[in-house]
Amino acid sequence: MADIFRSSSFKDPINRDEVVLDDKGVTFRTRKLIGGNENFVFYADISGVEIDSGLFFSTIRVLPRARPEIIIKNFTKGDARRIKEIILERVPGGNRY
Repeated sequence: MADIFRSSSFKDPINRDEVVLDDKGVTFRTRKLIGGNENFVFYADISGVEIDSGLFFSTIRVLPRARPEIIIKNFTKGDARRIKEIILERVPGGNRY
């Protein structure tokens, strides 16, 4: 069973980004008016997760090993914290940062 989180519809009601957390890794889907982007990262390849919090919304930065960071925006602060918790629980070795 996968956990799915969607960015806030307040800032962009049509093109909501998604984070899908399943048993093996994380899928990041960024949507644009035309097209979009999808990235998958295994939990074992994640070295850290950072949250940049604004006044209302947060940006999540996932730091994979040997790849550029993945940035996904406009999540509520609560969803961003929960995404970070779930990822860090599933990262082998219990990396906490």
